[in-house]
Amino acid sequence: MATQAQAFEQAFHDEQAVWLRWGDYEAAVLPNVGANLIAFRDNASGFRFLREPSAAEMNGFRANPGIHGIPVLFPPNRYEDGTFTWNGRTYTFPVNEAKTGNHLHGFFHTAVWSVEDFGTNKSESYVSLKISIDETHPIYQYLPHRFTIKLRYALNETGLLQHVSVHNEGTDAMPCMIAFHTTVNAPFAPGSTSDDCRFTLTTGKRWELSERMLPTGKHQPLKPEEEAMKTTGISPFWEPMDNHYTTQPQNGRNAMELTDTRIGVTLVYDIGTAYKQWMIWNNNATPGFFCPEPQLNLVNAPNVDLPADEIGLVALEPGGIWEETSRLYVRKQA
Repeated sequence: MATQAQAFEQAFHDEQAVWLRWGDYEAAVLPNVGANLIAFRDNASGFRFLREPSAAEMNGFRANPGIHGIPVLFPPNRYEDGTFTWNGRTYTFPVNEAKTGNHLHGFFHTAVWSVEDFGTNKSESYVSLKISIDETHPIYQYLPHRFTIKLRYALNETGLLQHVSVHNEGTDAMPCMIAFHTTVNAPFAPGSTSDDCRFTLTTGKRWELSERMLPTGKHQPLKPEEEAMKTTGISPFWEPMDNHYTTQPQNGRNAMELTDTRIGVTLVYDIGTAYKQWMIWNNNATPGFFCPEPQLNLVNAPNVDLPADEIGLVALEPGGIWEETSRLYVRKQA
């Protein structure tokens, strides 16, 4: 076995990174590109669980870091005309998706984060990162609140653990809207193809989306293939998906499970039950990767006239902390 525990700074291609190692597992996070967890690997098996940019793709990745690794979205997904009013305050974001006229994905996946700490102990290798917003930060003009988001990643023999928290350090309530655009390789194993891959997802109801990819507030009937997503499993590329669902925990958990049927190995992405919505996107059903995205709030939530609890629209009170954990780990058939 490799050296049990390591945490160190070393470039990922040409980008500053903090690397974690534990046994055969390895992970890397990029502080200056949105605290993106850009790699999670099993080096003994050759598994590459997340989509990583090549050296030649790094400039393109930095310009648009949304579909590699695990980008942080705050606020996540689309907001109609780049604006909403919440708690008596109007928020205005740049319209950065011309084809829909919406704002897309917030500001934190491209922002510079700071490394609080990294190291090892008897139980894990870890790194802690944070970004603090106040009147001096450029993001404050769009989200005029004083708050800090922290991310902690830890690696050990059970896989990768993510802990995220949002702390409202201001004097008024703020909308807490967060997601992760997690980009999973399918297949993740060398020698396998997309035809070897089946996945399940703890989805509930499917939200109807308008031509602008915004929820209408109504639900759509599920296709038989979408029922299979919840039960027996189906290919991640069964049809083009840019779909939005409620979460519906199974056996007390919210999770995506991707199984390589050729080798009998399942990647489990356990997102915790605080996330009330799933987005799923598969790049127009192009084999290679897909994005099961845990999302706290409904797309465009402040502009949707439904109860806050139903759409995951969290009001974080002054001094309040919202937090959740997620895990990525492997389960092998007996």
